[in-house]
Amino acid sequence: MDDIWHLCDNGWSPQCKITIKAALINLLNAIWFARNNARFNNKVTHWKSAVTWIISSTSLAGNISSCVSSSSMRDFMILKCFNVKLHPPNPLVIKEVIWQPPLEHWVKCNTDGAFNNHKSSCGGIFRNHKAESLCCFAENIGLKSAFMAELCGAMTAIEIANGRNWKNLWLETDSTLVVMAFKSSELVPWELSNRWMNCNLLTRNMNFVVSHVYREGNQCADGLANIGLNLDRVDFPYSANNSEDPRSQVRTDKTRVAELIRLERSFSSLVEELTCKGNLHRYQKDLQRLMRL
Repeated sequence: MDDIWHLCDNGWSPQCKITIKAALINLLNAIWFARNNARFNNKVTHWKSAVTWIISSTSLAGNISSCVSSSSMRDFMILKCFNVKLHPPNPLVIKEVIWQPPLEHWVKCNTDGAFNNHKSSCGGIFRNHKAESLCCFAENIGLKSAFMAELCGAMTAIEIANGRNWKNLWLETDSTLVVMAFKSSELVPWELSNRWMNCNLLTRNMNFVVSHVYREGNQCADGLANIGLNLDRVDFPYSANNSEDPRSQVRTDKTRVAELIRLERSFSSLVEELTCKGNLHRYQKDLQRLMRL
């Protein structure tokens, strides 16, 4: 029996594997049924009748299965022997994922969270309809979950927008749970519930929109969140004097993140000093020069 069941472990496609299992089970059932008929009913089952019954039962199991087949000729021959219609896999859907600028007079903030075994952080970047960077932030929030890091990024973005009197805010994140949390506060952990409720009250005084974006369109926020793992908290002020075309700015998102990470590593000693609040004013000019690059 073990050798028979090992037939299912030869690298078949999911649909072919289901069909082979069904054929083996129906084969054993047909043998048992024919034996009982001969012993108790004194009836002899013709082998052609048994084969037809095995094929029809196996065909039914293979056709109603939701498993998919492969392009292997070996699988094709086995499925056709049992009159099973092939279920080809769904074709790949290619989606273009790019950062989209907000409407005029709106501010868009992309946020993200980062988490490892030791600590977690969040980051975000604010941009206007011309794709000009207004400001960004990175914050280490300590030992929390990845979901809590995402929530902290969203709440920090709302608090910064309220402090700067930005009343038209579009919040974008790559976490579907964060988007769902704005619809149902029951998803928010109790440690963050008070702060979350306060942020919801702030959004009532804004034109506020929250949406989901794939990670490929959230590269800047992802890079800032990773930088935040090595920081306490830093807010990076940006001047809105960049007149680049929005489409060009979107195409350079990955380059900007890579440059930020490279510079962060080059100035690792400076970052260590920045974690001490008493030394922050000493490196203010260096920090501004860092973010202009």
